[in-house]
Amino acid sequence: MLNRIREQLESLSENDYKKFNEKIVPGARNMLGVRLPKLRQIAKEIAKQEPVRYLEEIEQALLTKRDQIYYEEIMIYGLVIGYAKLTDEERKEWLERFLCHIDNWAVCDSCCMTYKWMKKNPEYWWKYLEECIKKGEEYSIRFAVVCMLDHFIDHTYIERVLQWCDRIQHDGYYVKMAVAWAVSVCFVKYPEPTYKFLHKNYMDDFTQNKAIQKICDSYRVTKEMKQEIKSFRRR
Repeated sequence: MLNRIREQLESLSENDYKKFNEKIVPGARNMLGVRLPKLRQIAKEIAKQEPVRYLEEIEQALLTKRDQIYYEEIMIYGLVIGYAKLTDEERKEWLERFLCHIDNWAVCDSCCMTYKWMKKNPEYWWKYLEECIKKGEEYSIRFAVVCMLDHFIDHTYIERVLQWCDRIQHDGYYVKMAVAWAVSVCFVKYPEPTYKFLHKNYMDDFTQNKAIQKICDSYRVTKEMKQEIKSFRRR
C-alpha cells in the first residue's frame, strides 16, 4: 500500500512548489512538492479504505528507514489519523506514535486543524494536550498549543488556554510562535480576558511582543484597540 501511495505522490509533485515550500518550511526533509489539498484528498481516500494498514506501514517505515520517507508521507500519516473512523483511544495511541515524527511547523499545524473530533469529547482531549505540553519537547508543545487555538478557544476553555500560555516556558522558537499565535486568537475572540492577561503575565518578552504584533496585524481588531495594546510592548 505504501508503494502505491508513494507512486501517486511522485506523479503529483511540482518542482516549483517544492522549491517554494522548502523555503517556508525549515527542517522539512525529502520534500516532493505536492500541494496540501492533494494530500488531504489522498488521506481521505486512505481513511475510507484501509487506514490502519496504512498507519502501520508508514510507522514501520519511519522506524526502519526514516531518511527515505518523504515529507508528504509524514503529512498523510497525520491526516489519516484525522480522517479515519477510530475510537478516541485508538486516535490517542496513533497520535503518540505520530508526534515522535513531527519535525516542522507545517506538518504539525496542518494536522492539528484536521482534528475537529476533539470538540466532540473536549475534556478527554484537553487532558491529552496537557500531557503533550508536560513532555517538554518542542513539537509536542506546539502540537498541543495549536490544537488548543484551533479547537478550544471558547467560553468554556478560554481561561485555561490563557493559563497554559502563561505557564509554558520553553526556548524553542516554534513554541514561542505558537503561544503568541494562540494569545492573538484569544484576543480576537475574547478581548476582555486576554487584555487583562497581556497587562500582566509571565510570558517572555519575545512571546509577549509577538502576540501583540499578531493582534495588531488582525483586521478584526479596531485601530483604537491596537494603539492601546501596543502600550504593553516590552523593551
